[in-house]
Amino acid sequence: MNFDVKEKVQIALQLEKLGVDVIEAGFPIASLGDFECVKSVAEALTSSAVTGLARCNRKDIDRVCEALQHAQKPQIHVFLATSDVHMMYKLKMSRAEVLKSIAEHVAYAKKYFDVVQFSPEDATRTERLFLIQAVQTAIDAGASVINIPDTVGYTNPTEFGQLFRDLKQHIPEFDDVIFSSHCHNDLGMAAANSLAAIENGALRVEGAINGIGERAGNTALEEVAVALHIRKDIYAAESHIKLDQIKSTSDLVSRLSGLPVPKNKAVIGGNAFAHESGIHQDGVLKNPDTYEIITPALVGVEKNSLPLGKLSGRHAFTNRMEELGYVLDEQEQKAAFKRFKALADVKKFVSEEDLHALILGQQNEASERFVLNHMQVQYVTGGIQGAVIRISGKESADVQEDAATGAGSIEAIYNTIDRLTGQRLTLVDYRIQAITAGQDAQAEVHVVIETESGANFHGIGIDHDVLTASAKAYLHASSKAKTAEEEGVAAHGL
Repeated sequence: MNFDVKEKVQIALQLEKLGVDVIEAGFPIASLGDFECVKSVAEALTSSAVTGLARCNRKDIDRVCEALQHAQKPQIHVFLATSDVHMMYKLKMSRAEVLKSIAEHVAYAKKYFDVVQFSPEDATRTERLFLIQAVQTAIDAGASVINIPDTVGYTNPTEFGQLFRDLKQHIPEFDDVIFSSHCHNDLGMAAANSLAAIENGALRVEGAINGIGERAGNTALEEVAVALHIRKDIYAAESHIKLDQIKSTSDLVSRLSGLPVPKNKAVIGGNAFAHESGIHQDGVLKNPDTYEIITPALVGVEKNSLPLGKLSGRHAFTNRMEELGYVLDEQEQKAAFKRFKALADVKKFVSEEDLHALILGQQNEASERFVLNHMQVQYVTGGIQGAVIRISGKESADVQEDAATGAGSIEAIYNTIDRLTGQRLTLVDYRIQAITAGQDAQAEVHVVIETESGANFHGIGIDHDVLTASAKAYLHASSKAKTAEEEGVAAHGL
């Protein structure tokens, strides 16, 4: 999933608040957009280290240097594949050539960064003795962090633990550098594999909130952090994660990625603290420890103690937004309060979920190239539907209006928007959900579109009217696609 610059900065600031030690902000050489994301994140953070990704290539390393020149704590992550299948078919390099490249480029990166991380991509399918040789080469060249990626989610906890024990046995400097794990969840074992790495000497875990990532995703950081806390007796390890920030971080990532958190997701799913069984309910009422090893408050799940409504003043609103973690300047506060009052006119009480959606909608609309000014939809039962839409550009007063038809109202709206923006887009996914329960609930629409080049972009639209929310979501995604078309887009996952 591609995040734009504002979204990445917003997530990075929340990750810093969560207590994440190092944030890998992107792959600067991949595109101008990725470079700007890494640069902006680096300039925004003060306590978390920021790292950029680079292949064993001097141009990649130079680009990371440029992106992180203003970072408070810059780091670089250099990688090269070491498995036979990758070396033969992707790199077309011999083992000797791979070792030479590792030595050369880690040493080159060390000239510019105090902390150089090296990853032997596809480590878990790499012949063990060669993996040890590659890791030793990187350490000799100056790497102070060695990351072991399970790139295709192939391993299991027993094997992964043994891999770290083998490294500890054969690498003299094992205790002098930081060993890290980077697991994918293709077989559903990413969190378990990461914990096995910790049991066997890893001091760092790479992953993502909600376990999002390539294919089936990466290690869910919140699961590892809570497991370390609950099972201190087993792992004897602590992290800097502020557990009470987990829920708000999860909610933010879910909204911006468009990937809902499954109800049965460990730690932060909607059912994590729900007890349907009568026996369970009876036990929890008598003593929560009977069936709850994680309390809701531990991960930041709390009830809204300050209901807001149409009579609430700006002071109460501002205080509540600060409690939710939003830092707004004077102009943003005024705009947000105005939107809140408009929302309070149609809702008896404004929930915490409504407030998150309010800010998200405001930020999305502020960053969009296209603004929805007017929409008229003609609906005929069993007939062709029509839509008339008027939009304007964010940086121009030019107003455009057009109309189109479709088999349904949504198709008519999206066909009209395509005509107005001059794009040929394919709707890949459309999802609608109510932000809260009740007849006065706002609609939150998520769409994923695909451009002619094959790039996917996510858009969010929020409004009381489902069709208006749908139009806003499509315009949001279209704005991203238009910007990316001008800059170029690429992505990479170890």
